[in-house]
Amino acid sequence: MVNPIATLLLESGAIEFGDFLLASGARSSYYIDIKAATTNPVVLAAIGKTISEDWEFEMVAGVAVGAVPIAVAVSLASGRPYAIIRKEEKDHGKAGTIVGDVDGRDVLLVEDVTTSGGSALYGLEALRAAGAHVDRVVTVVDREAGAGEALAKKGASLSALVRVSELLDG
Repeated sequence: MVNPIATLLLESGAIEFGDFLLASGARSSYYIDIKAATTNPVVLAAIGKTISEDWEFEMVAGVAVGAVPIAVAVSLASGRPYAIIRKEEKDHGKAGTIVGDVDGRDVLLVEDVTTSGGSALYGLEALRAAGAHVDRVVTVVDREAGAGEALAKKGASLSALVRVSELLDG
């Protein structure tokens, strides 16, 4: 396999076969467990390094929970700040959906896995509402199930470190 990230994901057991209900509501005969793979510091560091070297940005952001370690890894590899997008606004402490100052910044949104694009669309809207300039999403794995098209309708592009077809063919 040529793609080093795909190799790391396969070696870490990130793909499982069975009957799974996905966050999008769809059923699948396989599951990509990026969260388990990114608990491995070697895999997480490789993902962070790849994204930090291949894209230009002022700040990186990820939707909680799965994309936060990826955003942190990219931040550490690039030396640029990161932001966390909460799934829901909290009503105590420092309320808000975004942790980090994204206003006026060129933000790269990262994702762990994209299927229909729901989480990425949520992150895109939240960042834009907070004043960020964001038109690019980088996902570790694209399940090739419509996320790219959904994001394009909102004026954003989707790039993937790995496409699911690489993992299934690997």
